[in-house]
Amino acid sequence: MSAKFMFPDRNGVENTRYPAPLASHEDVVKDPQLFLDTLRSFHSALGTKFMVPVIGGKELNLHVLYVEVTKKGGYDKVELLAFQVVTEKKWREVSSVFNFSPTTTSASYALRKHYFSYLHHYEKLYFFKLQGPLLASAAEKEISCFKATGTIDGKFDCGYLVSVKVGSEILNGVLYHPEQPRVSMSTMQPCTALVPYNSKPHRAGRKRRRRRKGDPSRPKPNRSGYNFFFAEKHSKLKSLYPHREREFTKMIGESWNNLSQEERLVYQNIGLKDKERYQREMKEYKERRMDIELKQDKDLDAEKVQRQVKAMIVCYEALLLESMKEMVFSPPRVPLRNP
Repeated sequence: MSAKFMFPDRNGVENTRYPAPLASHEDVVKDPQLFLDTLRSFHSALGTKFMVPVIGGKELNLHVLYVEVTKKGGYDKVELLAFQVVTEKKWREVSSVFNFSPTTTSASYALRKHYFSYLHHYEKLYFFKLQGPLLASAAEKEISCFKATGTIDGKFDCGYLVSVKVGSEILNGVLYHPEQPRVSMSTMQPCTALVPYNSKPHRAGRKRRRRRKGDPSRPKPNRSGYNFFFAEKHSKLKSLYPHREREFTKMIGESWNNLSQEERLVYQNIGLKDKERYQREMKEYKERRMDIELKQDKDLDAEKVQRQVKAMIVCYEALLLESMKEMVFSPPRVPLRNP
């Protein structure tokens, strides 16, 4: 299934000015707690939402991400290098610092997205020390709204697994259902039920199990004494309490436990007789099956002999015909008479 995706600029920070920095870049690099406090204050001043994102089931360390990207010259430099020199894979170099598990796919794309959402303008204020209205860089303008063609690779409880082609690079990611309400990352349970994508809607309801067709002449299995007691009590309870069938099993079990040894013996003897009946009928059934199989084997042997005889007759006729063709008939000799 192929689909086109549009990724618009969703920052919502147009016509907004940078707030005053609360610390220096060097201080927030050294102190992770100071970094988080200033980052929350920054998003609060801009009126944008902030939450710690999750990758691979663990919270992303935004402080380490900020330090690694600013070491490489900031988001704009890494982004432009990633577009112009694809072989360098700058965002993959950044993702290698986090030691994600091998099952975490598209970690570089996720880091790039989260950095752009939560740290891009924070970097401009604390790393580049910009003041005044928020500025959009060339790289930001380039990727703020672009078209990409992708495919849906799979479906799970919360959305879809998709592959998107951006330039010459194919990115893998997750597309969540938009109608689901947002929940905090700390309380959100990971969705692990993966199923192959299928656009056809499936019918709700339980699937009926198909019973194997057995031999109708096979004897019915024997029942125990408790089975006979259960059937007897069940029919009585059904007439007395037609709307309490779910409680019948418990009620019958309690009644069985309350029986005396003599009362239980009555049903157990019935079960023993039924067991003898089953063994007797099973013996007769096996004998019948043996006779049938022997008869079938004899019929097969007779058919096999007939086929062999017919084949020998055909071969003999063919040889006879061939020998007759090769025979040379000479005319009869007539004795000469003397004049």
